[in-house]
Amino acid sequence: MLAFVHIIDTATEYSGRLLAWLTLVMALITGLIVVLRYGFGIGSIAAQEAVIYMHGSLFLLGAAYALKVGAHVRVDIFYRNFNARKRAWIDSLGGIVFLLPLCVFILISSTDYVSASWAMRESSAEPGGIPAVFLLKSLIPLMAITLALQAVAEIFRNALVLAQTVEE
Repeated sequence: MLAFVHIIDTATEYSGRLLAWLTLVMALITGLIVVLRYGFGIGSIAAQEAVIYMHGSLFLLGAAYALKVGAHVRVDIFYRNFNARKRAWIDSLGGIVFLLPLCVFILISSTDYVSASWAMRESSAEPGGIPAVFLLKSLIPLMAITLALQAVAEIFRNALVLAQTVEE
């Protein structure tokens, strides 16, 4: 179980670090778009869509990393005062009851949506746009899978905390 948690954590950490660089690239391209458009009167639909694709990628692929590092939204009025055992119970039950079913729902409900997009090789509706909307839409089920894997790793990690506190 510990080996599984380590493998998932390593993959999530690696993807999170890569996404951090994507954030920098996105900011630089956004700045370049603004300078070209307002400084030189040069506009590019593809460049603007590239920023949108990067933004979508950042959020969809960053969800698992946010879960791993605890950067997700949590109402912690009581949680912050709980001991490690109570936190492990809450996190485990939240993962099992809410997060994993949500990931399964997103995966199942996005399958037809993404398949239809791939079948027609959906491209941008804008002239000069990126002809790869189907690739962007593919990130939806990928997000569900990576988030579910990280959720399982978190559940296992909490199970180890619960098992450890029982032995003490």
